[in-house]
Amino acid sequence: MDIIDLHTHTTASDGSLTPTELVAAAQRAGLKAVAITDHDTVDGVAEALAAGAALGQAVAPGVEISLQGYPAQGLPGSMHLLGLFLDHADPDLGAGLARLQRARAERNPQIVAKFNQLGIPLTLEEVAAFAGGELIGRPHFAQALIARKVVANRGEAFARYLAVGKPAYVAKWRFPPAEGISLLKRAGAVTVLAHPGLFKMGLAGLEALLRRLMADGLDGVEAYYSEHDPAYTRAVLGLAARLGLVVSGGSDFHGGQKPDILLGLGRGDLRVPAGLLAGLEERRRAVLASATVTTHN
Repeated sequence: MDIIDLHTHTTASDGSLTPTELVAAAQRAGLKAVAITDHDTVDGVAEALAAGAALGQAVAPGVEISLQGYPAQGLPGSMHLLGLFLDHADPDLGAGLARLQRARAERNPQIVAKFNQLGIPLTLEEVAAFAGGELIGRPHFAQALIARKVVANRGEAFARYLAVGKPAYVAKWRFPPAEGISLLKRAGAVTVLAHPGLFKMGLAGLEALLRRLMADGLDGVEAYYSEHDPAYTRAVLGLAARLGLVVSGGSDFHGGQKPDILLGLGRGDLRVPAGLLAGLEERRRAVLASATVTTHN
């Protein structure tokens, strides 16, 4: 079966492979298409597209951003949104992502201060060395902690210090859902709720969340994901069909940052069918047509 992977990360955010290396890995893995969906940045997309053209590997430009949730309605307080097949050179998109990057930059010194208060003398320069000059995020703090032998692995770093509610966690600014969805759709993206299984909510709760996001313009849901078991995937597929949402899927590949997650295969049993591309491409045509009508009006 032809397979795809529409959720991957490079060194432009918190992955360990450069965009060129990731595209080459996708070709070796026999993927029909791969999407580059770095956190809050499209800086790796141009390089990935050039590598794809050179290697004959289909590459979809994308991004993953954070949204505020709907805690007042009993729904998750934050979410991740994928924008697939976007125009990575769109100036409004660039301005919006710069806003998210500023929020990250403002948060990082606060995280450093919290570690210092805990008696762990991290410096921002020390953490930045693990980011390779790209965006700094919590995974890079985890790497610094591992290097200092404060923790044994990334999971322990998050469980003890960096996850929500832990001693070194600092909340960051996120787009309100309608604003974030609109930002990506104006750049021609198909908007997809990422990894719904991580919310650990029942299908009734997920349906309520999806309906709320659909009111804000959501296009689809990531039914296939490394953390979703077959039963959950089937349930989300059924829900998407009933609600008229398109379906996407991906591994959330980070390379060495998440060594147990393989490109295209997740933990070994992920198979995202290439047939999903037709529905995604059809929805993108509708997004582009809507954007054209809005612009002309």
